[in-house]
Amino acid sequence: MNNPTMLTYINQEASVMTKILDTYPQQIDAVIDSKLLTSQSWLLLGIGSSYNAALSAKYYIEKKANVLVDLQQPYNYSNYDMVDPNLEVAVGISQSGQSTSTIDAIKKLSEENIYTIGVTSQPGKELSDACQRTLDILTGREQVGYVSLGFTATVLSLMLLGLRVGVKKGLISTDQESTELEEFRNIVAHFDETITKTTDFFKENESDFQNAYQFSGIAYGPSVGSIKELETKFTETVRVPADGNELEAFMHGPYLSINPEHRLFFITTNAKPNVKSKADSLIRYESQYTKHIFEINYTDQPNNSEKVLNLMNIADETKVPFLGGLPIQVLSWYITKSRGIDLSKQIFTDFSEKVHNKTEFQNYV
Repeated sequence: MNNPTMLTYINQEASVMTKILDTYPQQIDAVIDSKLLTSQSWLLLGIGSSYNAALSAKYYIEKKANVLVDLQQPYNYSNYDMVDPNLEVAVGISQSGQSTSTIDAIKKLSEENIYTIGVTSQPGKELSDACQRTLDILTGREQVGYVSLGFTATVLSLMLLGLRVGVKKGLISTDQESTELEEFRNIVAHFDETITKTTDFFKENESDFQNAYQFSGIAYGPSVGSIKELETKFTETVRVPADGNELEAFMHGPYLSINPEHRLFFITTNAKPNVKSKADSLIRYESQYTKHIFEINYTDQPNNSEKVLNLMNIADETKVPFLGGLPIQVLSWYITKSRGIDLSKQIFTDFSEKVHNKTEFQNYV
């Protein structure tokens, strides 16, 4: 592929997600061990977008596989955390397969006779060597430094792992499994529409985004992973302060930073009435202090405001994060372009060499 961009990979997401679904269940079955079926908890380890992807899949996995998912940052885990003596399963997530902190954490756990799985787009790299099994997310290596395709593929792959374990445990019937897969395929069928709608939404609000100097995102439940990815992607690409917050956490300190020029993003889903009511109250309150409030809406109640991006209605909020990264990626790309930032020009090229966050230099286009 000659000179791909972040948008190149965004536009490949529908076809690659279809490929992942087409390889189910064989691709998933290859990493399922008896410990996955008997363990009451899984430890997921990832950093950056890998962490956000794991957080995005967490609630779906818990719901379908009936396991407690503990999500940790690998560097702190390796250097400070005690290993749970009852832990049997650990999943290390690194799209490049070369995140030193994730590899080190997995090596530490392997010494404890814990079953380890590496989730990556690069089988054969150091993460695979450290793990007992590797789950390939089937994207190949993204040649740009700001991952999009791999993020969504990681979310889906982890969700499918949870689904398949639920089936093998007898918690989900084959008919229910088929229904779940059809729902995933239905979401994929809306990917291109989502890109188009998000692009139009950007164009309608371009001057507002172009002049922003700070973004904050607020979400709840399964969509917290998506809003954390907004924090990561906007920071990486738009390069102004950006933060992603869980709804209640925002109300305990961060709300005090709001000012008339602050840009706020809310993710709205089919949540429990008490959760939705609290989010609506916060939107109403903050609208008194800034006019720059935007919403990404996944419910059957569209809002005709130009500041609301109405996407497909997803009844099961645990599946929203499968689509949830896509509009954030599209917005990141176009806001960055509108602000004159050329993502093909690499910056801080000696970073990995100096701080050792990757096992080797990541040469991107």
